[in-house]
Amino acid sequence: MTTTPASATSRRPGTAVHRRHTVVDSPYGSLTLVATDGVLSGLYMTEQRHRPPEETFGEPDPRPFTEAIRQLDAYFAGELREFDLPLCLDGTPFQRSVWAQLQLIPYGETRSYGELAETLGKPGASRAVGLANGKNPVGIIVPCHRVIGASGGLTGYGGGLDRKQRLLAFEKGGRDDGPDLSLF
Repeated sequence: MTTTPASATSRRPGTAVHRRHTVVDSPYGSLTLVATDGVLSGLYMTEQRHRPPEETFGEPDPRPFTEAIRQLDAYFAGELREFDLPLCLDGTPFQRSVWAQLQLIPYGETRSYGELAETLGKPGASRAVGLANGKNPVGIIVPCHRVIGASGGLTGYGGGLDRKQRLLAFEKGGRDDGPDLSLF
């Protein structure tokens, strides 16, 4: 994966932060894209856990998102498997290391939280990996949906387990017919 992390912590103290946002439709519902100083810093689904307050998203302005929207459209069309976008990921060093590992999970594959912890040289830190995974500010682009429980079961996803299941099925080449409403 060649997504470039542009660390938000490299900003000089006292420097003004300019945020912009836009909302785009996707097969998984509306996505709110947020840019910090022109660099993608957030991708939030409707009703997503850990979604920041809307007033922090800045002014509506689609201009910073042309390339991100193009790549998301290609991904949802099944034509793109790897994103190539600069990102401004604001998190702790551990969170950023987890997010970097997420980007190395190939399209259509999954890893467990424990496997990621071992890869990071922190065996036994699967819960910490899970917490960092849940705070990922750019889901789909940094593919946190590709992380599963040790038993192979679906566990936790900020966008909801239904979306996680649908994204994984989509990437494995299965059909995505939308949410299962049989329980409602």
